[in-house]
Amino acid sequence: MSTLAVRSTLRLHRPAALLWVLALAAATTYLIRLHVLADKAREGVSACAVPAQDGLPLCSAVEAITADATYADGIALVTGCLALLMFPVAAWAGAVVGRELETGTARLAWTQSAPPARWLAGRLAVPAALLTAGTGTVVLLNNWARGDENPDLVGDWYSADVFVGTGPAAVAHALAGLALGTLAGLLTGRALAGAAAAFAGCLVLHSAVDFFRADLWPTLTHVGAFEPPRSYYQVDWAAGETVLTYHPASHYWPLQYVETGLLLAVAAAATAGAFLLLRRRTA
Repeated sequence: MSTLAVRSTLRLHRPAALLWVLALAAATTYLIRLHVLADKAREGVSACAVPAQDGLPLCSAVEAITADATYADGIALVTGCLALLMFPVAAWAGAVVGRELETGTARLAWTQSAPPARWLAGRLAVPAALLTAGTGTVVLLNNWARGDENPDLVGDWYSADVFVGTGPAAVAHALAGLALGTLAGLLTGRALAGAAAAFAGCLVLHSAVDFFRADLWPTLTHVGAFEPPRSYYQVDWAAGETVLTYHPASHYWPLQYVETGLLLAVAAAATAGAFLLLRRRTA
């Protein structure tokens, strides 16, 4: 892609790019603050005694500590934003591409500066690079701020927001949103309709992935009395037969890799569909 095409795309996405930079700066600052707060937060959920004894703090003093709630709410906020990033990304991409087609600026670009395929590549490649770098950085900072992964403070690994917002799946979700939004904009040729269609498509995709996540990797089954670990993903349980089907914490990474691969495949399919649709319309 030429330097001119990159600059053109950046100008087109200037409001979103500025908002993205500000959001990354805010997230970085916030996560650094949460990391500093982590030790006090752990004290807030630690064991206590009345009166204080054997190294255990007085319970009234522990209850007075609010750092744990501040920390937990902050981590949940950042993780939730990462998990839902595909929605604003898709809506923006659908609106931008749809608006260019609606106003005729796309056809003007095709005849004067860039052929259709190069135009579309620019609308995808530059935002994809920014999304990958920014989202990946925030995920790393988020995991750093989460410290020792105390479930009482940062949530269980298998909850939807935590799972998506702590691994490479967060980047894949964002890229899938970008590809679906671009395709929706091309299909509708209208800004508002493109944003709405992109949001609806992401809603279906997000719900499906969340519903089928437990099936992305083989589960473990235990029959009989069982004392499961603190953080396990219960998939099924038959009380009468004491049969428990679950994912242990060690399944986090296999599930991450499979979900990431599936979403990247969706992104690739939507991208291919966008190029095919564009070629048919401009042939």
